Amino acid sequence: MDSTIWALLISAISISFIHTASGPDHYLPFIVISKSKKWSLVKTSVLTIFCGLGHVLSSLILGFIGVFLGWQLNKISWFQNLRGNFSGWALLIFGVIYLIYGLIQAIRNKPHKHFDVMGEDVYVYEHNHSEVVMPQARIKVTPLVLFMIFVMGPSEPLIPLLFYSGVKHSTAEISVLVISFTITTVFTMLGIVLLGRYGYSTLFNTEKIERYMGVVSGAVVTICGIGMVFLGW
Repeated sequence: MDSTIWALLISAISISFIHTASGPDHYLPFIVISKSKKWSLVKTSVLTIFCGLGHVLSSLILGFIGVFLGWQLNKISWFQNLRGNFSGWALLIFGVIYLIYGLIQAIRNKPHKHFDVMGEDVYVYEHNHSEVVMPQARIKVTPLVLFMIFVMGPSEPLIPLLFYSGVKHSTAEISVLVISFTITTVFTMLGIVLLGRYGYSTLFNTEKIERYMGVVSGAVVTICGIGMVFLGW
């Protein structure tokens, strides 16, 4: 593989791993439900995988909008001479914007999903890091509700990576991005769920990191964009 594909591969793996590992909502509900309902390893794994694939699907739907736009631009004759510089700069600009957006969201302490256990049931609600009281508006978590939560929570930083490859009309790059993002997301979710299911805690406080997930993802895309524009990746 050339340097561009390696850069996109590393970016996709980094974004999907950071996005998954830094968000407790990607694995905590599975661990809690599995333990409280005394689910088998197979049932826990199947639900985790299905929700992971649903999460990937929603991300890819948004991502392929970027591919389509890039593919259409590539058909314009005068754009052919500009597409290399344009796609790299577009990736860099998106990364910087997403990085700034992530910083703003972290400073504003944006509300995020939180899961809580009451008896044998699990409930989901929104709160921010300054709240200590559980709100009254909460939803009981079922496998269907859990699946819908993941489908409706895509990973936005994948969009510029796929747009970049769409502009270049590179099916190889698109395939690498899709496969690496899918495998990393699903296996990260499954690995952490199984570790938690059998009593192993994570190595760090992911709730604190979750607040800065947008910042880290934006930084990864920005670094990739800098490499494409200035370093000849």
